Amino acid sequence: MERTVDKDPVTFTDMMRVRFKGVIDPIAGFLNRLGIKPNTVTYLGLIGNAAGAALVAFGYITWGGVVVLLTAPFDALDGTMARLRGEATTWGAFVDSVSDRYAELLLLGGLMVYYLRQGTWWVCALVYLAAAGSVMVSYVKARAESLGYEAKIGILTRLERYIVLVPCLIFNIPIVAAGILAVLANFTAFQRIYYVRQQAYRHEKKSE
Repeated sequence: MERTVDKDPVTFTDMMRVRFKGVIDPIAGFLNRLGIKPNTVTYLGLIGNAAGAALVAFGYITWGGVVVLLTAPFDALDGTMARLRGEATTWGAFVDSVSDRYAELLLLGGLMVYYLRQGTWWVCALVYLAAAGSVMVSYVKARAESLGYEAKIGILTRLERYIVLVPCLIFNIPIVAAGILAVLANFTAFQRIYYVRQQAYRHEKKSE
């Protein structure tokens, strides 16, 4: 029997893409006219996150948050640029996804180094849990899709994680971000696991 999957719900990220389409599309079109490649924008975003992570690691928390805030739009622009060019490819999507994972882990890694330097071990544990949750949110979705299921749901997807993390860095309260991410990122991973289990259960019942 053919496997059927749930239709993806409309996420907060989807809504933001629609809401800001009128802003993002013109900027992406302008960058295309300059001859800038979408993957170049992806790499610039990654470099910006790495720079922000380095600043955070050495205690310049607010400046790290500002740098990440300034480079965050690159994440939305690269895919839009590829779409407007008519050059959206699976390789481009792969590079974008991998860069996103590295960018987030670099930033959390910078935060981990900062708290290791402070000797605040319990906060290091929170940062570790935040990083683990972040990875698992992405992994569960990717693994589910490889098996024919959908898992694009959850209270704290990547955009929401940045909405929590960046302001907390700018206002120099990274411990708040670490605590929120440690709890809600892992909760989101379990939300996705349960969502996939529901789909698998329905498929098993139909196959009987």
